[in-house]
Amino acid sequence: MNFKSLPQLLDYFREESTCIEYYENIRWKGNPTCPRCGSDKPYKTNRGYKCSNNDCYKKFTVKVGTIFQNSKIPMRIWFAAIFLATTYKKGISSVQLALDLGITQKSAWFVLHRIREMLKERAPKMLGKNNTVEVDETYIGGREGNKHFKKRRSSVNKSFTNNGKVFNPKKTVIGVIERKGKVVLKHSPNAQINHVKAFISSSVTKGSTIYSDEAPVYNYLKNNYTHKSVKHSANKYVVGNVHTNTIENFWSVLKRGLYGIYHQVSEKHLSRYLAEYSARFNTRELSSHDRFIKFLGNGEHVLSYKKLTI
Repeated sequence: MNFKSLPQLLDYFREESTCIEYYENIRWKGNPTCPRCGSDKPYKTNRGYKCSNNDCYKKFTVKVGTIFQNSKIPMRIWFAAIFLATTYKKGISSVQLALDLGITQKSAWFVLHRIREMLKERAPKMLGKNNTVEVDETYIGGREGNKHFKKRRSSVNKSFTNNGKVFNPKKTVIGVIERKGKVVLKHSPNAQINHVKAFISSSVTKGSTIYSDEAPVYNYLKNNYTHKSVKHSANKYVVGNVHTNTIENFWSVLKRGLYGIYHQVSEKHLSRYLAEYSARFNTRELSSHDRFIKFLGNGEHVLSYKKLTI
């Protein structure tokens, strides 16, 4: 079955048993395995499976050890949420998802964060090598001029706002992107050289060609990479093949999504939102069905509500 639209997906997954069987085939490929001890010889029960290992002997279902664990939301609703969250280019809010799927906003918020946990790239491949890479940083947060006077940064003490609360500066995001390739993002405390250098060295193969703007933090790149830059302060944005337009285009999608769909993102959860946007971008050439299958197979990550909210 090739799901080209949400109605097709919901028509196919009418029964919970169909969803369970479908996910079992994706997760276990016909060989059920105990998520606690790893035994591959459980026996089937009326409600799932039971481990045959005498030291374990635990009951389990295909949901245990996944984003679906301890969830009372039907699997077809979960599948619909995954389909929507991975298909919409700029994402979908918990309010909209709750309206579309008939669940509460609180449940939709939790579902989306579990999906974002699933979308995280656990072992990202190094970029570069045979492809040109662009690097840049951006800042997430509202403009000071658009804030209420009480919430603006104090001119007397830069560490506080005008109403005496601690001032929270914009959140820094560093990104590297291959031309016609993938993007890797990181929420960083700041854009100082120690953070930038550590991120780039862990994301881009040494010897690769990297293009950036004229920020001094990138000057060190010439030691390990072929580095060229464009001087934006002089209104130069393209010099031959040297530019950062690819990463700038990605920033525009990211910011329009964060500001237009989610409006405000806390620093605590920013990394999950970055995982969401980079995952959709990196699978942009896949069909909606193939993207759904790919991410569904990466669901073995548990995120409790307590961990999410503490």
